[in-house]
Amino acid sequence: MEPLQYEDQAFDTIDYSEKILPRSEYIDCHFTNCNFSKAAISASDFIGCAFTGCNFSLAVMDNTGLKNVVFKDCKMVGIDFSKCSDFLFSVSFENCPLDYSSFFEKKMKKTVFHGCSLKESDFTGTDLAMAVFENCDLSNASFVRSNLEKADFRTARHYSFDPDLNKMKKAKFSHEGVIGLLAKYNLDIY
Repeated sequence: MEPLQYEDQAFDTIDYSEKILPRSEYIDCHFTNCNFSKAAISASDFIGCAFTGCNFSLAVMDNTGLKNVVFKDCKMVGIDFSKCSDFLFSVSFENCPLDYSSFFEKKMKKTVFHGCSLKESDFTGTDLAMAVFENCDLSNASFVRSNLEKADFRTARHYSFDPDLNKMKKAKFSHEGVIGLLAKYNLDIY
């Protein structure tokens, strides 16, 4: 069955929660205040789309295509982005709670996280070269075997990861934030 196709359409205040959405392709569409919580959005493609004020908590995105997609003020707790399609995967996030989400082994070069909460999120094996974590809370976020080269953590807070377990050449940190890179040494720094 051919996927449904939508182009340049606006979707406002639609409740998709706990529903299985049909396989669809959305091009340059805008979603505002829609509820996707616990919805199955699998195998759909979103190309050049913007989501504002939407709730994606615990949504299932197996093989979902996110190509140049912007999420603003969206609740996205517990999302497993590692299951999204890798083909042209490109996202940005502004003021989004992304706590307990997984980006396991995703290629996310130059991804911008602005004002996001990423508590206990998993970035294991993720390519975050040149990514920006602007004013983000990274409490208990996991960075292991991650590519953080030229990533910008200058305004991020509460991160703690081992430089020996990640690629970090030319990554940017504030003076205060460097303490999070020394946690494994159990130092008392005053």
